[in-house]
Amino acid sequence: MIGIFSLLAVTIQGGGSGTVNIPTVSGQSLVTNGLNIVYYVLGAVAVVMIILSGYQYLTSNGEPEKAKKAMQSILYAIIGLVVVIGAFAITNFVFGRL
Repeated sequence: MIGIFSLLAVTIQGGGSGTVNIPTVSGQSLVTNGLNIVYYVLGAVAVVMIILSGYQYLTSNGEPEKAKKAMQSILYAIIGLVVVIGAFAITNFVFGRL
């Protein structure tokens, strides 16, 4: 505790180096980080949908309508996952070139 107060006193009195290091974030990295978070969330949602649809398929008890609906859900989730992976690759390629 005393160390923090003495450091603060040195900084306030001007006994330090006089520079304050504030981390900066460029607009590009902010957008890239935001998009990466969105991609990871969407990818996780797609994987959860594949798992839930697989469970629906297993519990369809041979009913053709339920099995067909579950298979369509699996297909759509896989397509969504491919789209998210493609968008991730494209944006990282483009922002990597800037």
